[in-house]
Amino acid sequence: MGTELLRFNGAVARDPAIGRWFQEHAGELGDMARHWFAAMRECGDEVRELLHDGCPVACLGDVPFGYVNVFTSHVNVGFFQGAGLPDPARLLQGTGKFMRHVKLRPGTAVNEAALSGLIERAYWDMKARVEDG
Repeated sequence: MGTELLRFNGAVARDPAIGRWFQEHAGELGDMARHWFAAMRECGDEVRELLHDGCPVACLGDVPFGYVNVFTSHVNVGFFQGAGLPDPARLLQGTGKFMRHVKLRPGTAVNEAALSGLIERAYWDMKARVEDG
């Protein structure tokens, strides 16, 4: 694994700023983001959260593993170490060294099982990275 992990100060069990963020992002796109962020929150007892770069981020302690963001016509469900995640359904997009995201659009079906699997794998991958130091 050998890469130093990104860490964020200030992650808490439930960040009120995220609640406000979701209030500001009402409607179909906000509902999509809320649904997938809830899936990240449910990954484990150690999940913490914060608002970073203007979007909700889910962390394992202080190490981020996922985020959601709302854009004009789509939602991104992103993963901080997504480049290393197995993605048999080929949902992940992006070309960065580490990060990848899944782009969701209203009216377009999403493979919910595959996206749920990516979220779980991102959490467990980060847990292994944290525990292995």
